[in-house]
Amino acid sequence: MLNESFVHLRVHSEYSLVDGLVRVKDLCKHTAALGMPAVALTDLCNFYALIKFQKAAQGAGIKPIYGSDLLLRDDDDPEQISTLCLLVQNETGYHNLTDLISRAYLEGQWQGKAYVYRSWVEQQSEGLIALSAGRDGDVGQLLVSGKRELAEARLSRWLSVFGDRFYLELQRTGRPYEEDYIHDAVALAAKLSCPVVATNDVRFIHSDEFEAHEARVCIRDGRVLDDPRRPRNYSDQQYLRSTEEMLELFSDIPEALENSVEIARRCNLTVKLGTYYLPEYPIPEGMTQEQFFRELCHKGLDERLDFLFDRAAPSFADTEKEYRARLDFELDIILQMGFPGYFLIVMDFIQWAKDHDIPVGPGRGSGAGSLVAYALKITDLDPIEYDLLFERFLNPERVSMPDFDVDFCMDGRDQVISYVADNYGRDAVSQIITFGTMAAKAVVRDVARVQGKSYGLADKLSKLIPFEVGMTLSKALEQEPALKEFLEADEQAQEIWDMAEQLEG
Repeated sequence: MLNESFVHLRVHSEYSLVDGLVRVKDLCKHTAALGMPAVALTDLCNFYALIKFQKAAQGAGIKPIYGSDLLLRDDDDPEQISTLCLLVQNETGYHNLTDLISRAYLEGQWQGKAYVYRSWVEQQSEGLIALSAGRDGDVGQLLVSGKRELAEARLSRWLSVFGDRFYLELQRTGRPYEEDYIHDAVALAAKLSCPVVATNDVRFIHSDEFEAHEARVCIRDGRVLDDPRRPRNYSDQQYLRSTEEMLELFSDIPEALENSVEIARRCNLTVKLGTYYLPEYPIPEGMTQEQFFRELCHKGLDERLDFLFDRAAPSFADTEKEYRARLDFELDIILQMGFPGYFLIVMDFIQWAKDHDIPVGPGRGSGAGSLVAYALKITDLDPIEYDLLFERFLNPERVSMPDFDVDFCMDGRDQVISYVADNYGRDAVSQIITFGTMAAKAVVRDVARVQGKSYGLADKLSKLIPFEVGMTLSKALEQEPALKEFLEADEQAQEIWDMAEQLEG
């Protein structure tokens, strides 16, 4: 049964990279189990988990709310840094927040972190709901430091930009100055008719995961858990509290809970998936893309046949017939699936690389099974000679984007990327991110280090884990009796293991 009394609007997942222990699927399952109708994901300056989050939320029967925590710099005083949480209301807001995040990495990097400037947010506020980020926001920082007049001026400015889409955020997570801040924030909100909202600034799902979360933060910062000088910015209360816990926590400010549900109602976006958006390849005037594509492929095949066979040979007519039939078969499927532009673009940048003496591989993977690719000089393998199947590459029964594995010489690779970006537009070209995960052996060593355990103990424990691709801690425990015995005999090793299990992956 749904409990529409509170919705979590500030949650960092493992994709925040700097903090957050929350796994996306677990978040959605647990939110559904708690009977909440929706949940927001607000990772730090990124949308890495967005598609995974949408699918997991829809699978769990809850509403996904998309957002991001941004590090904010003041245009007049760039040394003044605060946090602002922006939630997406609609498609306009989604594009605005995407732009802000991109701009933070492209133009706002400073000392290894990505920042947005206040003026950027003011220019692209449409379709977004702003949460003030509690004590960490600019209004909160001014209130905590006793600068009430400046805080009032700052809040007035935000209200002039966002109107009824700006909320003063309240948190009770057992961290310093929270109650002082809440007292002043509620008074200021009443004075300026600004709504307030309660969040729990979630970093992990269960309260007993706090130590593992702290270990993760220490791994990132290169510190040890018992270092007295390390910043302690989190508390063991930043877990996914139930509705009942939040009702009890904010029983004196019920409107802060009601507003969390109201915000969830106002945020309505489903990201469209499964539609491919390709840049336009220039087609000569007077021709359709289909006509141009067919003509280009048949001309390319002429060149390949001239190179491969003797046109004067008696068997050439049958050979050509076989090749033309295969080419037309592939062309029909490519055109039916709407991918001619993709082939033309790939052909274009591979030809550009060859024209500029940048070595290009002959093609590998399933793309080598395409005669169209061979005719367009995308690949250099004749698929008919080697009995390679086109259906492995592109199949109408399994609609997915065709994928060419293209190898460029590492010395010229950047030039090819620049050519594609300059030719088709910087906003139409991106590179793929890869996430490194904490594998079994590595996580044991990392945890041992932040716990202050000896190198010898970590080394021994790590070496007992079998060296095998895809090895996990649970699998290692099953396969290696000596490991089980060692953990039973050594209490410190068991401490490492217990925490490593929470951080693995």
